[in-house]
Amino acid sequence: MNRRELLLGVSAAGALSALGAFPARAQISSARARIVIAGAGAAGLSLASRLSRQMENASITIIDAKHEHHFQPGYTLIGAGLWQPTDVTFRNADFIPPGIEWIEEGVAEFDPDANRVATTSGRSVNYDFLFVATGLMLDYRGIQGMDESLIGTDGIASIYAGPEAAAASFMEIETFIDKGGVGLFGRPPTEMKCAGAPLKITFITDDRARRRGRRDNVELIYNAHAGAVFAIPPVNDKVKEMFAARDVAVNYNHVLSAIDPDAKKATYRTEGGDVTLDYDFIHVVPPMRAPEAVRNSPLPWQDGALAADGWIEADKATLRHPRFANVFAVGDVAGVPRGKTAASVKWQVPVVVDNLVAETAGRDPTATYNGYTSCPMVTAYGKAMLIEFDYDGTLIPSFPFIDPLEERWISWVIEEKGLKGAYRAMLRGRA
Repeated sequence: MNRRELLLGVSAAGALSALGAFPARAQISSARARIVIAGAGAAGLSLASRLSRQMENASITIIDAKHEHHFQPGYTLIGAGLWQPTDVTFRNADFIPPGIEWIEEGVAEFDPDANRVATTSGRSVNYDFLFVATGLMLDYRGIQGMDESLIGTDGIASIYAGPEAAAASFMEIETFIDKGGVGLFGRPPTEMKCAGAPLKITFITDDRARRRGRRDNVELIYNAHAGAVFAIPPVNDKVKEMFAARDVAVNYNHVLSAIDPDAKKATYRTEGGDVTLDYDFIHVVPPMRAPEAVRNSPLPWQDGALAADGWIEADKATLRHPRFANVFAVGDVAGVPRGKTAASVKWQVPVVVDNLVAETAGRDPTATYNGYTSCPMVTAYGKAMLIEFDYDGTLIPSFPFIDPLEERWISWVIEEKGLKGAYRAMLRGRA
């Protein structure tokens, strides 16, 4: 690394730190509104922090049974053997502001016609405004023969299921490299969180095998669910070029539909019919859908591409529900074209909070979300591409000195050293 790269790296890290150090002066509302936040993930906690400061007279309730909070962008680094599960595990209680009621249950029912939700114990909670931030569900059983309990056994990996699953996945990668054979990778056809993660794990496995002098002993195949490996054309072209240079084969329009763990066979739906591939290692990414309580409510899209999996109907610029004007969808559960990353939450939360503050203070809400999504694409140990884009698929780099399609150590530093601090600041409403 030369001096210029070091200085640029320090500048990038400083910029990330500044996200939490100097928040803009926020507008406030004195409205005595009853606000319910369903979910205490990245979106829910960020909402709670901002709303508690900008609407001091509001009655704010957050509903979630989870006591642990996980920094999910760190799962890839656990899968790479660099972090431990404890590095991504926090206590939800540490991020819930004073004065907010925390109902430690799940939401069992949404009734937007009556402006109420019901918890899993049957408790009824009324609201004036509802923020749905439940996240999504991982539907491992949507793949025949697959079960979450199989992760970490017989060559089956999946970093998505949680910190322990990510750690078990690293061990399966190590065993695969030791023994050699065929490794299968891919993603589901549904909307999903962090669509770059399946590519990252492929790159990590490739680089790990090279560093251990075992690359000639493994065959890596990426089974793309569609006609591209990534939805953004310039990124797709770059990844295809990198896969070709690193001898990663690609099959297109292959959707994983079943696995046979005993026989180590994976079946894919293709345009020409079912295809079965043998594997020694497989990284399974499950279909992802809205949680059952959301899917069974009036809130999801009624038709169109986002209806089948129950994503909440939302205006893509304001995240407000078009049929229930006092309901907002934030984070993974929002039925918008992009935005299922923690970085998206960072941009979504100020938009919905500022608009509600303006509305309840008698001003016109003007804030909009442009679909900002960020994917620090790890391409090797110590290298990454910092890819950021909007609804239109336009690359919108935050740092003009970082080429988003160039593998850089600086981008790796942002991923490995900078993001967790910025994320924690975001949970506290400071970024």
